[in-house]
Amino acid sequence: MDISKIILKKKKASTGIRIDHNKFTAGSPVEAMPLPGKVILSMQQNIGAACSPIVKKGDKVLAGQKIGDFDGFVKSPVHASVSGEISGLTRLVNPPTGQPVDAVIITSDGEDNHVDAEPLKDLDSLSNEEILGKIGECGLVGLGGATFPTRVKLSPSADVKIDTVILNGCECEPYVTSDHRVMLEYGAKVLSGLNIIRKLLTPDNIYIAVEDNKQDAIEHLEGLIQMMGFNGIFNIVPLKSTYPMGGEKILTEVILGRQVPIGGLPTGVGAIVQNVSTAKAIHEAVLENKPYIEKVVTVTGLVRNPKNLLVRLGTPIIDLIDYCGGMEDTANEVIMGGPMMGISQFDLNFPVTKGTNCILVKKGRYIQEHDCIRCGSCLDVCPMHLMPTNYVKYARAGMYDECSKEYIEDCFECGCCSYSCPANIPITQYIKVAKSEINKRKAR
Repeated sequence: MDISKIILKKKKASTGIRIDHNKFTAGSPVEAMPLPGKVILSMQQNIGAACSPIVKKGDKVLAGQKIGDFDGFVKSPVHASVSGEISGLTRLVNPPTGQPVDAVIITSDGEDNHVDAEPLKDLDSLSNEEILGKIGECGLVGLGGATFPTRVKLSPSADVKIDTVILNGCECEPYVTSDHRVMLEYGAKVLSGLNIIRKLLTPDNIYIAVEDNKQDAIEHLEGLIQMMGFNGIFNIVPLKSTYPMGGEKILTEVILGRQVPIGGLPTGVGAIVQNVSTAKAIHEAVLENKPYIEKVVTVTGLVRNPKNLLVRLGTPIIDLIDYCGGMEDTANEVIMGGPMMGISQFDLNFPVTKGTNCILVKKGRYIQEHDCIRCGSCLDVCPMHLMPTNYVKYARAGMYDECSKEYIEDCFECGCCSYSCPANIPITQYIKVAKSEINKRKAR
C-alpha cells in the first residue's frame, strides 16, 4: 500500500512560536483511576447556557443518569459520573468566566451501577436525527478546550455547505498528552467517530491533522485507516510542531489555504474542525449509548509520578495529584490545562470538568510587569493577526467597547503575546478581563 495516498505532504504555519514541548507523559499509557468517593459536577461545562439541577438532596442516582439540563438548543446536559446519593447542592466559581455556577455533589456508593443502555445499533440503521439526538443527550462538547456543544456544531444551517472536515490531533499545548494517548489507545473509536461525522455532513474532503512530534500516532492511525477500509476517504496531514498549530482557524488556513474572516468561524469557509477526543466520544455516544462521564487527563509537572489518567468527571483535582504520588516539595502552583492557556487554581478541591485535559503542577515565580516598549513582538506572533497591545491599553482604561471594535472576540487566548512580551505584561489576562466585561454587558 502506498502510504502517500493516506499521509499527505507536511505543512507549517506562518505565525506562532516555538516552545519546549515537555511531553513527559507521551509514553505513559492511560491508567484508569479508582472510583472517587465523591464527585462535584458543575452545571456549567460548556459554552452556552448553564444547566439547572434536576435532582435534589437525598436522591439516589446511577452513573450515566442525567442530573442537569436546560431547555434550549445551545446546551449540554450533565450526567452523574458515579452511582450513589445526591449529598448536596453547592456553588462553584467557574474558572474560565470567574462567575459562580451551580454544582451537584454525589457521594459514591462504590458499586458503579449504570443506567440501562439501549441495545446497540449499527450506524447504517440510524438516521441523522437519531445520531444528533444521541450526541446531544449524551452531553458531548468540543474537547479541544472550547467546550462548544457538539450537536450544535454538527448541525450547520441549511444554507451552509460543509465540504471539508478536519480532525484535530495536534495537541500543541506543552505538557499535555491526553489526545496523543487517545489516538494511540482508542484510535479505532476515533476513526469510527470521524466516520459518524462523515455520515452527518457528507464532506468532500476529510483530513486528520497531527503534529510531527507524534509520529507514532501518525503511523498508528495510518495502519487503522487501511485496516478499517477508509483508504481514499481519510487523509492524514502531518504538521510542523509550532504553537498554537491546533487552533481551528489556523488549521483551516494551513490545510485548506482558506482564511476565516475576522469575526467568522471555519463553517463560513466550508470547514468544520473536531477534536480527536470528541470523535472518540461521538463513537461511544452513538454506537455504545454512553453518556459523557469520564475523560483522559494528563497529570504532569512537579508530581512524583506523572500519568495519563482515565478520570470520572467531578473528581476533585487534589485526588488526581495524590494518586500520582503528590507534589514535589518545590511546587507552589497548580494549573488546570497547560502553561499557555491553562488557569491557575486557588482551590484544589475544584473538580475535573468536560474541558479539563491536564493538571499541571509547577513552581510559579513572581514576575514584575513593566510598561509596554512598543516593540511589536505581540503583533508578530499573534496567529490571528490582531493587535494585543491595544487590548491592554483599552482594558486598563475600562474602554471595553474599543476592544470589541478591534475584534477581541477573535482572540482564542493562546498566550503567544504574553510569552513573547519583553516587558512581562500579562496580555492574555487583560484580554480575559476585557472579554468577561464585554460578556457581562451583553447579558444585561
